[in-house]
Amino acid sequence: MVMLYGRRMTRRDVSAHAGMLSQFAGVRLMTLGDGVERGIRMLEFRTGAGLRFTVLVDRALDIADCEFKGQAIGWNSPSGFRHPGLHEYEGEGGLAWLRSFSGLVVTCGLDHTIFMHEDTADHYVYGPRKSVKSSLHGRISTIPGRLTGYGEAWDGDECTLYCEGVVQQSTVFGEDLHLTRRIETKVGSNSILLKDQVVNHGFYRTPHMYCYHINIAHPVLAEGSRYLAPIVDVVWAAHAGEAYEKQGVGYCRLPAPCENFHEQVWEHELAADPQGLVPVAVVNDRLGLGLMVETSKAEFPCQFEWQNLQAGQYAFAVEPSTNHVFGKPFAKERGELIWLRHAESKSYTTCFDVLDGADAIRAAEVRIRSIARQPDADYPPPSGKFRPISGRES
Repeated sequence: MVMLYGRRMTRRDVSAHAGMLSQFAGVRLMTLGDGVERGIRMLEFRTGAGLRFTVLVDRALDIADCEFKGQAIGWNSPSGFRHPGLHEYEGEGGLAWLRSFSGLVVTCGLDHTIFMHEDTADHYVYGPRKSVKSSLHGRISTIPGRLTGYGEAWDGDECTLYCEGVVQQSTVFGEDLHLTRRIETKVGSNSILLKDQVVNHGFYRTPHMYCYHINIAHPVLAEGSRYLAPIVDVVWAAHAGEAYEKQGVGYCRLPAPCENFHEQVWEHELAADPQGLVPVAVVNDRLGLGLMVETSKAEFPCQFEWQNLQAGQYAFAVEPSTNHVFGKPFAKERGELIWLRHAESKSYTTCFDVLDGADAIRAAEVRIRSIARQPDADYPPPSGKFRPISGRES
């Protein structure tokens, strides 16, 4: 049964109360028509329980807007949801990615993540291509998807809202990686399920790196909001050393928007529960609102925390990653880079849960603390101990 408006309803009940499910919930395809967003196909999901989010078909099927009972959760940056045709991948020395950086989920990959890098291209066996130049966080987030399905699917008295599509990052004499993505939620639900599979359709041995930039915004992010995570070790902080406390912002307690703020990034070693799952959350106790993100430790062994608390850009990101924060050179040196041969694939499943009310926040905190108790100090000294990622071919 679905839970709508404080009561459990069968499929027959739902049908009896309206001519179409869309009165309460559903998935709708539309096209944006103005400014830098003009021409982008977008799917709008409504669960009937207050959860609304949009999926940008022409931006890798990433999740853009997200709100709960009219309260924003996902980040809208100054760049807007820019049409991929306007994107200049190699512009600004590789930093032009920032001009297309917005939304709750921005996918990074498929063959590169983190900062710009130039790598040998010997594995593509093409003389004129001596190297592969990668810009910040790779190409995938600005590639249009091919929509293969969307809508509502009833299974007895339970209804799933879904979309699925394929995003191809492909070239001649280079990578041919396909991302197959399915996004699901249920009528009456506060949760989103993201299922990804990356497959090498080509016949070159190809590197694969993957990361989600999950960007949480006001009002979940506000003065006094907290970051909750099962941290067993603070591995690295970009601003550690003499500048660690310079901006007066630690890792777990968040301030109001700041002026002239420089981004802060941590890598944390997180513990998993007995099922191998890693839950983290950002919560606003005053509003009784939060977002919990649950990933698999086997799929994403690393996780970063990003703070962009600059006024006018105010955001906090959870970043599950296949590799450590130093990117491809570090991964190759340590034999931790993923290489995919023809038809080989990697799969990723991530769950997003809106925490509605003090009881939901308390339950999430109890669960996270039962796995590992995070440091109480705002500025825990980074250990510099990057744990090996095993089972990968160098």
